[in-house]
Amino acid sequence: MGSEDTDVVEMKVWKLALDDRTDTPVVILQEMSGSRILPIWIGKGEARAIAMELASQKFQRPLTHDLLKTVIEGLGAKIRKVCIEDLKNNTFYAKIFIEKDDEIVGIDARPSDSIALALRAKSPIFLAEELLREQPDTDEMSEDERAEALRRYLDELNPEDFGKFPS
Repeated sequence: MGSEDTDVVEMKVWKLALDDRTDTPVVILQEMSGSRILPIWIGKGEARAIAMELASQKFQRPLTHDLLKTVIEGLGAKIRKVCIEDLKNNTFYAKIFIEKDDEIVGIDARPSDSIALALRAKSPIFLAEELLREQPDTDEMSEDERAEALRRYLDELNPEDFGKFPS
């Protein structure tokens, strides 16, 4: 999937959750212009990095994702977007698209690292359309109803089917 593909959907980080069955964090992406979601089981370190950025918290010293963003920008490049492109053998594959001097390079990365970096760089997050599953329309639900619908949805999922990453 290249940078010009049109069968991608812009996503946002909707929630971070904890799978009680496996004690594993789950980042839940939601499409920007709809209610479809994609849960991705991630490591605890990546979950902390995402949670800190969502809460606008900073450590006194840069964390790995902060350092990577600083290095990229220090080299005169810009993080254009990240895209979660594929699911193979229960593992999601993503790319970070970096632009420098009108050249764009896609770098393979884990989705969790890609998301943490995109949040720091204020870059869009995209997802291949075929990775989204149809969800019930939650636009008319209250926040409590949406949370309960999400809990029911996650209870029905098997983490091994959706890219669980080891901690």
